[in-house]
Amino acid sequence: MNLADRLAAASGRPSPSADTATTSALLASRPSVVATVPPPPVDALARLKDRVGKALFERMGARMNDPSLSEDQLRTIVLGELDEVVEEENVPLSSEERARLTAELADDVLGYGPLQRLLDDDAVTEIMVNGPESIYVEQGGRLTRTGVCFTSEEHLRRVIDRIVSRVGRRIDESSPLVDARLADGSRVNAIIPPLAFSGSTLTIRKFAKDPFTVDDLIGFGTLSPEMAELLDACVQARLNVIVSGGTGTGKTTLLNVLSSFIPDGERIVTIEDAVELQLQQDHVVRLESRPPNIEGKGAITIRDLVRNSLRMRPDRIVVGECRGGESLDMLQAMNTGHDGSLSTVHANSPRDAIARLETLVLMAGMDLPLRAIREQIASAVDVVVQLSRLRDGTRRVTHVTEVQGMEGETVTLQDAFLFDYSAGVDTAGKFLGKPVPTGVRPRFTDRFEELGIPLSPRVFGADPAAARSWG
Repeated sequence: MNLADRLAAASGRPSPSADTATTSALLASRPSVVATVPPPPVDALARLKDRVGKALFERMGARMNDPSLSEDQLRTIVLGELDEVVEEENVPLSSEERARLTAELADDVLGYGPLQRLLDDDAVTEIMVNGPESIYVEQGGRLTRTGVCFTSEEHLRRVIDRIVSRVGRRIDESSPLVDARLADGSRVNAIIPPLAFSGSTLTIRKFAKDPFTVDDLIGFGTLSPEMAELLDACVQARLNVIVSGGTGTGKTTLLNVLSSFIPDGERIVTIEDAVELQLQQDHVVRLESRPPNIEGKGAITIRDLVRNSLRMRPDRIVVGECRGGESLDMLQAMNTGHDGSLSTVHANSPRDAIARLETLVLMAGMDLPLRAIREQIASAVDVVVQLSRLRDGTRRVTHVTEVQGMEGETVTLQDAFLFDYSAGVDTAGKFLGKPVPTGVRPRFTDRFEELGIPLSPRVFGADPAAARSWG
């Protein structure tokens, strides 16, 4: 007897098999007028799961969000209640069916429902939920639609509420969009109706459990060994570096790698909207902005945190992303003794990054003349590292550019490395090119010599074998 028949027997109703036999006999006793299409098979376990799940949430009540309970304590309570609810259903289940039911309900109550298996898959780098029935993932730089879905909009909202409540955020009609993070540092953005017309939308950008190292980025082709050696020297020499790139190009990953070059013993203050950076040094202070409360008060912005960080005796300030008036405070910090600062900005080229910084400084509302802003930028920023996501899905550093100063009204830039597209693509459509030195030695290399920071002279030459080994 299959599960559907056992469920029917337990409830005293005729089994689906009996129903089918009766229906067939009736149809055979009269002439057929139209072809009868049999109904699709119903997953009886899914129906049972829905009933058990609702009963479980009713029994758990407020305990689901009890801050005094640890994850292990909550898991113990949930599994105990789950066993009782299943027993009350009085449905005979095989050990395999019971294990499946328990695992899926535990994911719903303790984890992130149907997303849990995607979160556990290391090959998935991004998860995009476009309503309860449409879930896409990014794997290997390509987007594909998955076969998993939520049972309803209510089910999806429960998972979103669970995510945001864990980091002290909220999402409701008065605040229908939110940035949050998972316990492993993965970045989460959620937006719900009425702003999301097709249903609640959730985007999760996963981060590797073990942060990528410079060797990993060289292996991926994102960086060349020569480029890595130059950027290592730039960070050690306390140059101010801006990582520029579009959405999803890997700016945060590269910022993590650059921060790994910071010598031990320095005090680092990181400032982010949602904590994502995974610095490996011991002396790190991590600050996170805070949105307004339900009354619209209590917000702490990135700009507030940048200002406050200057009173915390930082050796380095790392701002996850400059996106507003905090850019002015960041530039002033870079110009007043806080050398070696790192940040990211959304832009498609080094020149665009400078223009973007100009715009962001204007957002500070200080009514500064444009020339004064450009002088601030030219004086503060030493290097722009440009990341791009190519058509083959790979992420590459396409420019390492020195900010040299001002000529008239223009900030002057000089490329040290550029990505060479001339090699074309292979049969799989993957770019064969790589970053190559332009042959122009940046002016800031004089600072390396003054500080005794070694740099292979062939970093700017044509022979990559002479560059430092990162093994």
